Amino acid sequence: MATAIQHLDRQVGKEVLIRGWVYNTRSSGKILFLLVRDGTGIVQCPVIQGEVADKIFADAEKLTQESSLEIQGVVREDKRAPGGYEVTVKDLKVFQVAGPYPITPKEHGTAFLMEHRHLWLRSKRQAAILRVRSEIIQAMRDFMAEREFTCLDAPIFTPNACEGTTTLFQTDYFGEKAYLTQSGQLYNEATAAALGKVYCFGPCFRAEKSKTRRHVTEMWMMEPEVAYADLDDMMALSEDLTVYVVERVLSRRMRELKDLERDVSLLEKVRKPFPRIPYDEACEILRKNGVDFQWGGDFGGGDETILANQFDKPFFVHRFPAAVKAFYMKRDPARPEVVLGADMLAPEGYGEIVGGGQREDDLATLEQRIAEEKLPREAFQWYLDLRRYGSVPHAGFGIGVERTVCWICRLDHIRESIPFPRLLEKMYP
Repeated sequence: MATAIQHLDRQVGKEVLIRGWVYNTRSSGKILFLLVRDGTGIVQCPVIQGEVADKIFADAEKLTQESSLEIQGVVREDKRAPGGYEVTVKDLKVFQVAGPYPITPKEHGTAFLMEHRHLWLRSKRQAAILRVRSEIIQAMRDFMAEREFTCLDAPIFTPNACEGTTTLFQTDYFGEKAYLTQSGQLYNEATAAALGKVYCFGPCFRAEKSKTRRHVTEMWMMEPEVAYADLDDMMALSEDLTVYVVERVLSRRMRELKDLERDVSLLEKVRKPFPRIPYDEACEILRKNGVDFQWGGDFGGGDETILANQFDKPFFVHRFPAAVKAFYMKRDPARPEVVLGADMLAPEGYGEIVGGGQREDDLATLEQRIAEEKLPREAFQWYLDLRRYGSVPHAGFGIGVERTVCWICRLDHIRESIPFPRLLEKMYP
């Protein structure tokens, strides 16, 4: 059985079998140094002439970048080697000598790398990002499980809009109009009425014609929903979740953060409580920083960056104007012009990572909102039923995986946060 490179520290002095790909090679005469990766890490494997059969040394000399191979050798500790360990080769089996590899050690432009995304993923940096992403997703699921939430995934095809009709991907569903889901939230409200505390985890689609570093058209979200909960409950839950995720990455993925040259001292500041500022106060902060921002508008990326510069940890902006939020948001009884909703913004200029709040639970009010938005009432009959039969206060939120990865890894662009990003005018590979 093959040993994972990440577990070589447990095998010092023992003979192991490693299966992987050649990351790089160098030679110092009678010693060939193979850098081998297996998806869990990279290890240096010296092949010493005279200590292995001539054929093995000759085979090793032919190896090129990304050639696939199997190595048998002895593990020893060496602080100079990548990862602090190396495997001295005793035997070697070549599965394939790879052809000239398109991605060389020289600098490549982003357009070239995106065209070769299927190969770019093999680089040390991209592999580190994907491992952090996996850790974040597992941490989110573990957080939900520890708090006894039930995972009930929402459909991908929907008959109606959730976040507004201008960003829908329309498709034909056996002769009927259907849309790729923008959010699983509406369906979460139904399952929360059945099981109390639920969440869904899956892809969401937004047909936003945006080329910013924060937007992809296909993203992944984790969305909890809780019966008998309000806005404050949701801010507390999302705060606990964020702290949990960051602590998990710091405890388990420090090697990857080091590979990414991430300043972890900034992540270590992510502790409760998070600042909570009303939308009105956020408007004042923008004005004091020279932005001619009018009450009633939504924040752009530049506005969010200015706000984030005021804090060294995630923070909430709550009670947005009703006009810029979805029809299902409950109005604040004390101020009907604002809703009981909140966005969590990440520090360091990474923008909104969480959005949510309390849902309108009154049937007549929700019917009125649907009419005001000119939404097709027939498509929402099932949603209105939730207010006809046992309606209760309830709340939830969505946390975007890609933006969370961007922030924790401190990426320059969201395209690196997902294996195969879907961008405006970009769907290959």
